[in-house]
Amino acid sequence: MNSYSTFNKQKPSTLAMAILYNQELMNCDDLQITDLILDMDGVLWRGDTPMPGLVNFFDTIAQAQVGYVLATNNAAKTAAMVVEQLAEYGVKIPRELILNSAEATARYLRHNYPEMKSAYVVGEDGLVLAMTDQEFEVLNGDSFIGSKSRADVVVVGFTRHVCYPQLASAAHLINNGALFIGTNPDVSIPTEFGPLPGAGALLAYLEAATGRRPLVIGKPNLPMFQEALRLLGNKPKTTVVVGDRLSTDIAGGRAAGMKTVLLLSGITREKEVNSSSIQPACVMNDINELAEFIRSHKGPDPLESS
Repeated sequence: MNSYSTFNKQKPSTLAMAILYNQELMNCDDLQITDLILDMDGVLWRGDTPMPGLVNFFDTIAQAQVGYVLATNNAAKTAAMVVEQLAEYGVKIPRELILNSAEATARYLRHNYPEMKSAYVVGEDGLVLAMTDQEFEVLNGDSFIGSKSRADVVVVGFTRHVCYPQLASAAHLINNGALFIGTNPDVSIPTEFGPLPGAGALLAYLEAATGRRPLVIGKPNLPMFQEALRLLGNKPKTTVVVGDRLSTDIAGGRAAGMKTVLLLSGITREKEVNSSSIQPACVMNDINELAEFIRSHKGPDPLESS
């Protein structure tokens, strides 16, 4: 007996042999969906390549009147950058439906540490802009910051441009009292070339160098899920979290009291689900399968029945 179900009945999966873990047995057909909290990397795209069927997926949920919020651990891009990326793929969505770990981290720091002024940032433009918007003096650069320099907080997110002087500066500041913050724990990111190092890999590097563990803001921690639920009208029983990673999307969604759907289009492979103690309610291959599920469960089309 398995603790989740697969929707694709035409292609039986080895997932059916999985061990029952600590989630109630559930069939995909039992999922009630009024709203979705959607991950992005590995769900809607890989790297800079959109998933097949992306436009059709958003058309399907619009026709089914399913609400959604995009919630990503990727701190490299602002919400405006994501809106632009989706527009290039043929999908138009409003900025307010996008939550990312960069903005969540900046808001968390400003709310909980109002006295802080300076922040050393290891990250891309999305994180720098998010911290600037919260009125932090942002320190960064490609050279060592200097032995006498100090900062209130070091914030680390995903970046494709990291160099040793940046990591050395971050370690120096942490060793001299700066709060150590991570935007998200993802050790890898899904790309067209397979998994590549993510923000969690940089956090591990600095943790090893300083002996200090970071406070991590993004998924699977609750703040992002709680904010997404608020935007969707606080309906946890019929809001479903969709993601490609067991340790963040699925674990966090369950902790927030929601049902979860794992897509096999990103990081997590089938064999990993079989051996994991973190179990989704349902496993599907990709957004095309999810779109098919929504179409088949949305009820009769009112135009067809009139």
